[in-house]
Amino acid sequence: MTDHSDHNHSDEISTLNTLIATTTDSINGYEKSAGEIKDQRLAQIFRQRADDRQKVVQNLREEVRRLGGDPDDSGSMLGHAHQMFESLKSAVTGGDEKSIIDEVERGEDYLKEKFETALNSGTLSGQARSVVEQCYQSVRSGHDQMSELKHGMETHAS
Repeated sequence: MTDHSDHNHSDEISTLNTLIATTTDSINGYEKSAGEIKDQRLAQIFRQRADDRQKVVQNLREEVRRLGGDPDDSGSMLGHAHQMFESLKSAVTGGDEKSIIDEVERGEDYLKEKFETALNSGTLSGQARSVVEQCYQSVRSGHDQMSELKHGMETHAS
């Protein structure tokens, strides 16, 4: 099935697909949190992040296609990311804002780490690398925003 002419891209495609799956998980986590959290300002922030991540996923998918691969469209549903979003779901169901922010921030830490690993892996080159670097900017800003929210809540805790 695999065309050997694009064999040299298989590592890149696999790295990009891992990022697509993990980012898709983060979109689901944000959408679920936005739907459950009572604070509308936070819900709005979560929705903006989810939209932002949709663009990240689109860019990554386009790059996989450019390299001749099939983009992942399932979300990871495996291993660590899935467990994190499961604990996010139970925090969200509990409806406690601080727990939701804590879980979202943990998800952000995980996503940021995945992007850093990909950028440091040496498997990405040329355009694939610059696409991932661009996406990483969005991931970093989401991560920083959630950290600020979390620390803001800790400061305001009575």
